[in-house]
Amino acid sequence: MTDATQGDQVKPVIKAVKPKTRSFAERRQWLADHLRSEWQLYVMLAPMIIWFILFLYKPMYGLQIAFKDYSIFRGVDGSPWIGWEHFETLFNNDQFIRAVKNTIQISALNLIFGFPAPIILALMFNEILNATYKRTAQTIVYLPHFISTVIIAGIVITAFSPSAGIVNTILGWFGIEPIYFLTKPEWFRPIFVGTGIWQEAGFGSIVFLAAIAGVNPSLYESAVVDGASRWQMMWKITIPSILPTILIMLIIRIGNIMEVSFELIILLYQPATYSTADVVNTYIFRQGLQQGQYDLAAAAGLFNAVVAFVLVMVANTLSRRFSRTSLW
Repeated sequence: MTDATQGDQVKPVIKAVKPKTRSFAERRQWLADHLRSEWQLYVMLAPMIIWFILFLYKPMYGLQIAFKDYSIFRGVDGSPWIGWEHFETLFNNDQFIRAVKNTIQISALNLIFGFPAPIILALMFNEILNATYKRTAQTIVYLPHFISTVIIAGIVITAFSPSAGIVNTILGWFGIEPIYFLTKPEWFRPIFVGTGIWQEAGFGSIVFLAAIAGVNPSLYESAVVDGASRWQMMWKITIPSILPTILIMLIIRIGNIMEVSFELIILLYQPATYSTADVVNTYIFRQGLQQGQYDLAAAAGLFNAVVAFVLVMVANTLSRRFSRTSLW
């Protein structure tokens, strides 16, 4: 037997296997079997799906009034189309431009000071060794999140009251005249951002504490053997390990830049502080509910949503390109 013959005998024969395609009946049967075996999961998921359909997707039908001369008597379908006229009105409106600027500035302050707060808090909790003290401290800082926004606003108004507020009382000890903080435009943003940090930082730290809990303990054990301090372990192990979680939360936070806490601003602001406190959502509230200009308010809301969508897409793309961490 020649070498060529032997080569032909041992040469593997590769056949192209055509992927089997399922018929419509087979796919329908597979779906029925899947739903029958996993029906409990879909029952649990159903309330959320219904909620999304009713309160997020169904209202999108009404977005078309942003392009119409809407009348509540004619209805959505009966109102005539006017195209981009409402958007032109918005961008020529000084109040709307001011609201957009205030929204961006307040959101930037929240991003700079509010976003790192729960991360720092989670790192601090992680360094507490006494379990009882740790649980007590966590409970205390979580509580403000569960307090109603109306009560939070009442606490802020009382605390900064010029007559009986604790802030002005302390200032009085140093001979400083009482200040009516909530009527001063320059004080609204620090008060608002500080209140948001106090209310949400503790609850927001839960996500980062969960990420820290998932760090491999052997990394810390190796660092201890190498003589690393607690500070070095935090910078070299803990923070890099939770960085993907930080980036994901940052992307979500950037997507909510245009969604400033509407309820708290409504409860705290007044015409004297419109110059620094009026945001897009409060502008929509005044135009839509107070003045009845539903079409103009819908145009402002649509603008808000489009900007938020673009910000999420850009932030997700940049995160995926430079850190390989993204929402999708």
